[in-house]
Amino acid sequence: MFKSLLAPLRWLVRVLLALAILFEEWGWEPLQRAMAAIGRLPVLRQLEAVVQRLPPYLALVVFLLPGLMLLPIKLLALWLIGIGRPGLGLAVIVLAKVVGTAVVARIFALTHPALMTLPWFARLYARWTTWKEGLLAWVRASAARRTARAIKLRIRRLLRRDARSGWKRPSDFGG
Repeated sequence: MFKSLLAPLRWLVRVLLALAILFEEWGWEPLQRAMAAIGRLPVLRQLEAVVQRLPPYLALVVFLLPGLMLLPIKLLALWLIGIGRPGLGLAVIVLAKVVGTAVVARIFALTHPALMTLPWFARLYARWTTWKEGLLAWVRASAARRTARAIKLRIRRLLRRDARSGWKRPSDFGG
């Protein structure tokens, strides 16, 4: 009986984790590239060079620092939601997530070689990557993903067809 109660909860946790990971995957590369472009500014270029030369444990501290720095911002967002400003609280959370993902992605790119010299980190990273790929494979194989993909393709085809036939301007309707 206990197992039958855990199954829906396990499914819900898996879906929520998958959504979080999909967001990270969607944003990781483009945000990292954007941060790399910003990092080409002279002052930041020098700072990035210093970060790349850090020894492994100092690189780990630098990698973990942005997550710790975002904690007060997330608490602020929760406070805003608690005082009846849910829209503002949600906006703060989304902005913190996007900026945090961008910063962490760039710092990870800079510190990755040093971090991988730590045997325990390399093991955990390999396990994380394997687990994440399994979860993403589960999402890709899901009926919801297949349905969403079919809808997306249908919308693209409709938009392409409309673009070829010419968009209707307001003046075309007598306005």
